[in-house]
Amino acid sequence: MMREDDVKKIVGDLYEPFLQKPLKELAAVKDVKVKPEKQHVSVKVALAKTGSAEQMQLQQEIVTRLKEAGAETVGLRFEELPEEIVVKYAQSAPEGDRTLLNKENQPVFLAVASGKGGVGKSTVSVNLAVSLARIGKKVGLIDADIYGFSVPDMMGITVRPTIEGEKVIPVERFGVKVISMGFFVEDNAPVIWRGPMLGKMLNNFFNEVEWGDVDYIILDLPPGTGDVALDVHSMLPSCKEIIVSTPHPTAAFVAARAGAMALQTDHDIVGIVENMAYYESAKTGEKEYVFGKGGGEKLAEELGVPLLGKIPLKQPDWDDSDFAPSVYDETHPTGLIYMDIAKKIDESISI
Repeated sequence: MMREDDVKKIVGDLYEPFLQKPLKELAAVKDVKVKPEKQHVSVKVALAKTGSAEQMQLQQEIVTRLKEAGAETVGLRFEELPEEIVVKYAQSAPEGDRTLLNKENQPVFLAVASGKGGVGKSTVSVNLAVSLARIGKKVGLIDADIYGFSVPDMMGITVRPTIEGEKVIPVERFGVKVISMGFFVEDNAPVIWRGPMLGKMLNNFFNEVEWGDVDYIILDLPPGTGDVALDVHSMLPSCKEIIVSTPHPTAAFVAARAGAMALQTDHDIVGIVENMAYYESAKTGEKEYVFGKGGGEKLAEELGVPLLGKIPLKQPDWDDSDFAPSVYDETHPTGLIYMDIAKKIDESISI
């Protein structure tokens, strides 16, 4: 038969996800009640931040631990810790314990989103990250498209992250620190997961990776407005976003959903990138608008943000000795467009 002291110990030994301190040390386990006749346990837990993916993960762990100890049903409530407690323990946390989500000098989180797949969102993410590094910024890139990871292949990365202590060391390529689900599966195997597991992996990318000092973290989101996009919106309340679309009116219409989601969650949309805007003939220089015209401008006008640039249909110049199939050289005409977009973004964020 469980007692209140048992509940306090089981829950109190778990760590608060943001401050990385035991819940008992924060006096965060409250209102413990046990109904022996029903083997029902209820408890209130205080966290630095509620309504987050971390709360959901902790909630699942508490329920699992209590049921393993004999509880048949568990009732949980959450509230926020007093501000003075959060400030005290956030400031006293050792530097080595700090993560992307609680470090003092947080990077700019910049999510690259789209309403649908196939518009070149990952290509934009990769080249934007590389271009920001080329203008002197310290950049990390998270391939958050956990089902459709492609960043390692696009950047020509053939090695995997290493482990130092309890931290994962991201792979660096073209001056960009990269982490991806692709590093953790074998032989391009499919990822067959449900929503909560996706959130857990994304949380690991933030908290278990040694990013070091970075100015920007680029997040290549999955298309649409599903679980991972929702997790990012809840984990990163100050995240900025770029919406990628093609010039086709229907693609722009669908992309507006991703923009609407960003606005509803108070994310700041930096601008629109129109990909596959046109094909330019190498012989005549004439532009052919394969997917139509006007989608980027229409989307930018609808969301009230600038159109940052138009990317043409053109392959990078491949170098067999330094192969990266989707990265444009900084002197390539398309590479120059990406450099211009990177400068616009950095200037708008620095203002």
